[in-house]
Amino acid sequence: MGAFKNRHAGVMNKTSIPSVDSSKRQWYLVDAENQTLGRLATEVASVLRGKNKPSFTPHLDTGDFVVVVNADKIRVSGKKAEQKLYRRHSGRPGGMKVETFASLQNRIPERIVEKAIKGMLPHNALGRQLFRKLKVYRGADHPHTAQKPQILKLDPAALAQ
Repeated sequence: MGAFKNRHAGVMNKTSIPSVDSSKRQWYLVDAENQTLGRLATEVASVLRGKNKPSFTPHLDTGDFVVVVNADKIRVSGKKAEQKLYRRHSGRPGGMKVETFASLQNRIPERIVEKAIKGMLPHNALGRQLFRKLKVYRGADHPHTAQKPQILKLDPAALAQ
């Protein structure tokens, strides 16, 4: 008869979908000092999506809030500081603005981290909703101490360098 005696052929298991209310949102704090940009961004994007939870559902927002501090002290490898370009367009003819990593890091270091993480999220309405749970700050101070964020442990080898 088979392993399942109480079922007839063709019956499938039910997939449980967590309700939006049941997911408890945590707050995590990430220190970006001396971290490599891409490696930090993949970890943060994973937490924003909720992939670290057993209740992960691809089409639902099951992720947590992430606060990134010290965005001005992030590192990139190789010659990316001089060669990596960030482009934006005003929407007007000839409105393309091009800026290097180093100049953008001096001007708005938060944008570098935000852009790296946003590129690793889904490119749809769910991704925009997940991106709203990311908070990036230039220095070590942030206004989210009332949420009691837990420190998110990243690669310890990056701290030794």
